[in-house]
Amino acid sequence: MKALHVLAALALTVSASAFAHDPSEKVTVLQDELLQNVPGKKAMMIEVDYKPGQSSIAHKHDGTAMAYVLQGRVTSQVKGQKAITYKTGEFWYEPAGSEHLVSKNASATKPAKLLVFMVLSPDEKILIPLKN
Repeated sequence: MKALHVLAALALTVSASAFAHDPSEKVTVLQDELLQNVPGKKAMMIEVDYKPGQSSIAHKHDGTAMAYVLQGRVTSQVKGQKAITYKTGEFWYEPAGSEHLVSKNASATKPAKLLVFMVLSPDEKILIPLKN
């Protein structure tokens, strides 16, 4: 039952237009918990599945994000840094407010999967599309 509430909260938090580029992109909230030792903050654990060749739109996160590649290879680029392709078992960190210019499956033939851990305020958005 809790999972249904978490998914409903995610649907309200993330703008539908943020995923309009490919409605079949799979984003699953695994956990969404208020942090007892850090008042005013929550932790979220999210799984992101990319189909072969799929990419996310350019965006930023209000909160701090740490990503871990569970499967495949993912190319990521934060503004001011070079694009890096990470393989299964590799990870990276994005400070709060970073502009995530590239986030894509590096393979045109195999799926990729990320585990993302975020710390943010309960009222902050998970993903904010960047304007062109």
